[in-house]
Amino acid sequence: MDLISKALEFETRKMRFPTTSDRVLAAREAKSLILSLNEVYKENKDSEIMDIMKRLTVIKQRIERRLKGKPLTA
Repeated sequence: MDLISKALEFETRKMRFPTTSDRVLAAREAKSLILSLNEVYKENKDSEIMDIMKRLTVIKQRIERRLKGKPLTA
């Protein structure tokens, strides 16, 4: 599946976003990947897809926390 490989590539990508626009784009990309994976998950209920979605959600939350200016440890 091309979608799963995109998600795994996003997950292993270096998470360093120097500008706010880079962070916004990364958060949007993570959201679109999660929603696309959710559509696939609804069809075949694969637990591996759910695990990927959970990991991407954690990454997305970290990026959004950084956008809102809250500390990363919270």
